[in-house]
Amino acid sequence: MDQMWANRAASAEAAITTRHLRRLWGLPGTQLGVVAWPATTRQRRFGTWHYWWQAHLLDNLVDAQLRDPDPGRLARITRQIRGHRLRNVGRWTNSYYDDMAWLALALERAQRCTGVGGPRALATLTEQFLTSWVPEDGGGIPWRKQDQFFNAPANGPAAIFLARHLSSLGEPLRRAQQMADWIDETLIDPDTHLVFDGVQGGSLVRAQYTYCQGVVLGAETELAVRTRDPRHAARVHRLVAAVAAQMAPNGVLKGAGGGDGGLFHGILARYLALVATTLPGDAAEDAAARDTARELVLASARAAWDNRQSVDGLPLFPAFWERAAEIPTVGTPDAQFVEGAVNSSAIPERDLSVQLAGWMLLEAACVVTAGERD
Repeated sequence: MDQMWANRAASAEAAITTRHLRRLWGLPGTQLGVVAWPATTRQRRFGTWHYWWQAHLLDNLVDAQLRDPDPGRLARITRQIRGHRLRNVGRWTNSYYDDMAWLALALERAQRCTGVGGPRALATLTEQFLTSWVPEDGGGIPWRKQDQFFNAPANGPAAIFLARHLSSLGEPLRRAQQMADWIDETLIDPDTHLVFDGVQGGSLVRAQYTYCQGVVLGAETELAVRTRDPRHAARVHRLVAAVAAQMAPNGVLKGAGGGDGGLFHGILARYLALVATTLPGDAAEDAAARDTARELVLASARAAWDNRQSVDGLPLFPAFWERAAEIPTVGTPDAQFVEGAVNSSAIPERDLSVQLAGWMLLEAACVVTAGERD
């Protein structure tokens, strides 16, 4: 890979490690990411912890281990998994299917790529996605249990996970295809070809978020690899072009502030990198989608790096990659959990989510430049 991007990704990892990683309640053999920096006492004690942010922290650690294998990082991956389960009261599951899908993706990659993980956890989470499929109610799988909101942020990552299921055969793969087909039939804007957020009570929720595009790209790419059914590659071609045209001004992926939104464009970058490196096919359309995906990742990574601040020699990334980062302080309002979502801190750069997205983007830049040299 391009050594420049590897060095930058290593700096991003060091920033998270230094500012955010702590033992859970001081317990040996545990770790989680403190949700803000600078942090309040309550945040340092994991009074808030945000399950799905921690899943992305684990996924980023797997990225880093693939970039630069290291025994110390393997230990951090193990501690992160243990800390997650303990903070979640000894369980892998919660009430939100999107949360569980993000954790399932990270655990599956940890097990497959590093040998660290839990087959029981994956079996438990797989069952959650297979049994929550309710086409008779208009789904898809719902956003959360006992809910009638069926959305891309739950179905997309669950479909990626099921497509990657260890067997890649049988019910998980079929369900992944059903989820992708449901999204394509239900949530694609006929005008822009972007992915709508979801369906609630039979009505479209027409918001179009970057991470919804990312998870659909991930699901369709995984299915293109595994099934060779041409419909999946065609959907990737269409969606990459739509993202480039409408979600990347001057080639840089659009941000969504802090809180949960801090992760959105990072997730899109992760799955654009997957398109760039794994979408099969030799047709001109396949090559164009791969090339466009790669350029979106690299243009965004250049912008995020150029607009970082440096604090104690380590990068602090902006919430909006095309704008200069603001150094956060204690005393401004914190991110708040409201109605199932985390709103932004007053200075979004304070949120772990924003910094994870910057790190995720730089790992994606390493992936798309694999095999290149300075």
